[in-house]
Amino acid sequence: MLVGAMNHPAFDITEEIRWIAEMGLDFIDFTAEPPKAASWQVESGKVVEALQAHRLKVVGHTAYYLPLASPFEELRRQAVRECVACLELFAAIGARWMNIHPDNKSPLHPRDYYVERNLQSLEEMLVHARRLGIGIMVENIPGDIFNSAEDLCALLNPLPELGLHLDIGHAHLSRTPFNAEKILESLGHRMKHVHLHDNRGGTEDLHLPLGTGSVDVPRAVQAMKRCGYDGTITLEVFSGDRYYLAHSRDLLRDLWTR
Repeated sequence: MLVGAMNHPAFDITEEIRWIAEMGLDFIDFTAEPPKAASWQVESGKVVEALQAHRLKVVGHTAYYLPLASPFEELRRQAVRECVACLELFAAIGARWMNIHPDNKSPLHPRDYYVERNLQSLEEMLVHARRLGIGIMVENIPGDIFNSAEDLCALLNPLPELGLHLDIGHAHLSRTPFNAEKILESLGHRMKHVHLHDNRGGTEDLHLPLGTGSVDVPRAVQAMKRCGYDGTITLEVFSGDRYYLAHSRDLLRDLWTR
């Protein structure tokens, strides 16, 4: 099991790599988005140098707000083009997987529309992912659309190349009891990456340190281990005080070895 953290996209990426390494983490979950870490702003050569100097691995992360299912076709195409640019960046710096967040933000459209439109965008991206030798994984998102085993299967089953990116904090923002475990029961064999953070349920995606909300973190860890997962886990803990990330790091490593 490898533990990592996400860069803040408002800060210089090489400085973010430095502090993540100084925290004793194993990888950076590189979110490629503005204002300072977008695909068109980052110099891949400098990133590779920093990763090698600090001996960090990397996972690719795209902006959560890209309109991949927009009914405005040109917006959808541009969102796909941006994801392709991210694929090229991540392939150049050595990432093996890049995530996407399915889009469900088109009012007045039925659930089937979101599925079909996201599948269209994913199929177009996969052409480039194959060329570049990098995988695409789908992250569950907060709420009631694309945050259940059923909805994720609707995207992953038609496209066997896709991986699952399970966000355990997001899974807790659902009406389904033990939602993360139900997703793992159906799709644990497809899981390529995990986000772990805490919240208090409901609708607020708080990104709290582990143990400070109502997510049953020990139960989540055991569920991951039951399905044989031993890969990358990003502690998506958003706080200006890095003590909370260090606490979460130590708690996760302790739970994993029990």
